[in-house]
Amino acid sequence: MTKLDRLARSLRDATDIADELTKKGVALNLGGAVYDPTDPVGRLLFNVLGMVAEFEADLIRARTREGMAIAKAAGKLRGRKPKLTPSQEKHLVQLHRTGAHTTSEIAELFGVARSTVYRAIQRAEQV
Repeated sequence: MTKLDRLARSLRDATDIADELTKKGVALNLGGAVYDPTDPVGRLLFNVLGMVAEFEADLIRARTREGMAIAKAAGKLRGRKPKLTPSQEKHLVQLHRTGAHTTSEIAELFGVARSTVYRAIQRAEQV
């Protein structure tokens, strides 16, 4: 294990996992140093590394939320673009209503998943 933040989401989780592994006789290697739960210095370094990893994760989450809020305020956060254009979706629904093609054939024809076809049909029925 090279990074403690990959091991757990919080310091408490990391400590619990490390304790469980050491009870099973597994040596935990963090950044080239072997974690020894019986050594006070090793325990201190593990806790410090765990706190730093948790702090970094919290900073990343906060920056992501802040960036999304700024993008939303600027009108740039719209989500994923639709796979089909409105005209393609209309054509897809027409093909389905004729009954000449199965859902799988329509999905293959338009290069989308069957679930996309089902959602397009459902949207057309709601209108």
